[in-house]
Amino acid sequence: MDMTEKKLSSKLIYEGKILRLHVDTVELPNGKQGLREVADHPGGVAIIAIDSDDNVLTVKQYRYVFSRVFEEIPAGKLERGEDPHDAALRELKEETGATPERFTDLGPLVVSPGAYGEVLHLYLAEGLTIGETSPDEDEFLDLVKTPFDKMVRRVLDGELTDAKTVAGVLRVYAMRQQAQ
Repeated sequence: MDMTEKKLSSKLIYEGKILRLHVDTVELPNGKQGLREVADHPGGVAIIAIDSDDNVLTVKQYRYVFSRVFEEIPAGKLERGEDPHDAALRELKEETGATPERFTDLGPLVVSPGAYGEVLHLYLAEGLTIGETSPDEDEFLDLVKTPFDKMVRRVLDGELTDAKTVAGVLRVYAMRQQAQ
């Protein structure tokens, strides 16, 4: 069965600094019409940074949408057309002060395919040299170092709920299991 939906029309609702929101009328596989609310996003990067003592570097920051502080792996938004590898190195340096000796592409993560058009590119940073941080002027971050095994437990226990952090920790955990 061909499940492709064909866009018939699109109405721009909002265009902001990060998001572009539109409502599309589509033709469904059965020939009927439906509406799709879409949030376009330029994409992002996220980095599992592990130091020489096998600690994961995370940042704590207030997330307005949820009215609370989250602990997350370093991450950031891509500028339109920016290379994800370069953006990930930039974000890692800005948020943690770290520069990696080894930088491994862990692949893309589709954040929420039902309506949100963000692809997040995950990386593993190892062999870290730590320098000064330089967060964006609207970022207020606390750097945290947590042993990798404890991060895995926190993810599995549901203590950490940020999707990029959960996915990144579990991808690295799976890589380590395969290497054994």
